[in-house]
Amino acid sequence: MTASNRGAVLSTARLGFAMLAPVLVVVMLVAFVPPDGNERADWFQFIGRFHPLLVHFPIAFFLLVPILEVAGRSARFAYLRLSVSFVLALATVGATAAAILGWCLGRSGGYSGRLITQHMWGGVVLCLVCWGCWLLGTRLRSLGLAYAIALALGAGLVAWTGYRGAQLSLGSNHLTEEMPRGLRTLLGVRDNRDASASLPDPTTFYGARIQPIFSARCISCHGAEKHKGDLRLDSYRGLMGGGKDGPVIQIGSIQGSDLFRRITLAAGHDDFMPRGKSPLAADEVKTIELWIGAGASDTLAANAIKNAPSASIAPAEVKFEEIDPAAVAKLRATIAPAVAQLQKQFPNILDYDSRGSADLRLNASILGGKFGDRELEAFDLVSEHIVVADLSRTAITDQSAVAIAAMKRLHVLRLMDTHLTDSTFLRLHTLNELESLNVYGTPVTPAVLPTIAKLPKLSHFYAGQTGIVPGKALPENLVSKVVF
Repeated sequence: MTASNRGAVLSTARLGFAMLAPVLVVVMLVAFVPPDGNERADWFQFIGRFHPLLVHFPIAFFLLVPILEVAGRSARFAYLRLSVSFVLALATVGATAAAILGWCLGRSGGYSGRLITQHMWGGVVLCLVCWGCWLLGTRLRSLGLAYAIALALGAGLVAWTGYRGAQLSLGSNHLTEEMPRGLRTLLGVRDNRDASASLPDPTTFYGARIQPIFSARCISCHGAEKHKGDLRLDSYRGLMGGGKDGPVIQIGSIQGSDLFRRITLAAGHDDFMPRGKSPLAADEVKTIELWIGAGASDTLAANAIKNAPSASIAPAEVKFEEIDPAAVAKLRATIAPAVAQLQKQFPNILDYDSRGSADLRLNASILGGKFGDRELEAFDLVSEHIVVADLSRTAITDQSAVAIAAMKRLHVLRLMDTHLTDSTFLRLHTLNELESLNVYGTPVTPAVLPTIAKLPKLSHFYAGQTGIVPGKALPENLVSKVVF
């Protein structure tokens, strides 16, 4: 072997290892740190959400290779085969990047279940196949049959993994949901749109009234194939088994049932369910409330709860709240000029909580480091009207403690990834309306826990990646409220 040949081999080997190393990293991540149904760092979720955007590039690159190979067999287009190695290298790098982003989304987005596992492993194996095809097509052309088999295997993996991804996004029956009845009969495909085919005993209140609500509104995220938060709502057993945070139904206790709490929260609340969808209809909420209060049984007769709202097959008519413009204007009169000025000075971060309310929502997180103590001071005139404040990733410091404490009607306060220390959190004892506090990624320590524990309406305290760690002693009334 000549020196130039040895140099080419070494160069190829180095390039091959450089492409293989991140693939092996992804294999270890999926194998040893798989999705477990928990939600984690916002940054990981943010990065992971680029997965659907990126994933189409390696698919296109890989599927282009068989076309180049077949067309390149013709003497007229033989030059096309010269680009195969480069295209396969792009496919390998792209597939690896897509797999990493997919792991970020799956690990931090609250996913778990068979579908997400199959989809992730399909992507990981596809990375290895892409790399193998590159190796076979670049240095081992003599193994033509193995190369052809690897290409065919890769094409099959692209289809299978993509199908699993589509099931995660669009539902497990997305290909057959709208299949014409004649074709459905010909292929022997069951009509999953027939709700009665999958319902429990229809003579029970649970089977006739409760499970249909979950099937229509919840199981796309909490079903057999995908169960976010490790919670399944496709069966009575799954419902009563609860999720990663414990039981969601407390028999006979409406206020003690976390599921009922979540479906009755405001749509903008961190814990609102169904997330990303419209709230349950009032009749649906009332039906669930009465069922829980009656003992949450799966054997209770369908007609046992006499005052339950009547079942309706047709979707409930959407009714919008009637607004009296004059009354709203009068309600907002004292703050309207200040709100208008702030909206002009800080576009898109301040708005009214609803069409008929004088309450305000402040989302300064979209400005990031451009929003600091001085900017927050500008909101002093409307501070007591702010009910939701998201100051995450802004440049505010402990100098803003007074301004935050002045927002006495806050229901939700998000301070993720800021540099606020204990001195700020020790001044939050005035926030008697606060229900949700998120301090993820801040330097806060356990010294603030006694103050936080005294907040009368607090139901959730997000304290991951702080000086407050699991396993340490917590005030008794915070134990069920802290989320790491």
